[in-house]
Amino acid sequence: MSDEIINRVSQSKLVTVDLEEYYPSGKRIVLDIKDWLFEGFILREKEFRAYLKEHDWEQYKDAYVVLTCSTEAIVPGWAYMLITTKLHPYAKKVVQGTLEDLETLLYQSIIENMDVSGYKNKPVIIKGCSKKPVPPNAYIMIADKLQSVAKSIMYGEACSSVPLYKEKNQ
Repeated sequence: MSDEIINRVSQSKLVTVDLEEYYPSGKRIVLDIKDWLFEGFILREKEFRAYLKEHDWEQYKDAYVVLTCSTEAIVPGWAYMLITTKLHPYAKKVVQGTLEDLETLLYQSIIENMDVSGYKNKPVIIKGCSKKPVPPNAYIMIADKLQSVAKSIMYGEACSSVPLYKEKNQ
């Protein structure tokens, strides 16, 4: 019996997908419009348009922008659309909602356009830990996309993974 330690993980055909590697770089900005509303709750069109006209839009250059209203105001849809027209020349992407909504939308686009042919008939592990804010839905989307090509899919780390899918033998 040999005392040699063999790293079976490094010798395996296991391929790792790390969604953190696909994280789009760029500044994220949450633009809360409550201060543009009368008493934080009422949108007065004339005053609202004046705020938009005076606002410094240059600060959003090359940023990902989330539009939100932190009060319980009822904001008409056209208001967010109007803001978007002002942001269009500057921002990389504009969404209404939360930072997680933004990250989910960004990853949706990335995963939809991802070439997964390199994972064909291979055992794949989707890396679970991330220092960047990879949204939970991104993991669902990549698992769904890989299932059409991978031999098997696991989640976690090579040393402690959870099996998710295994191709049925034909």
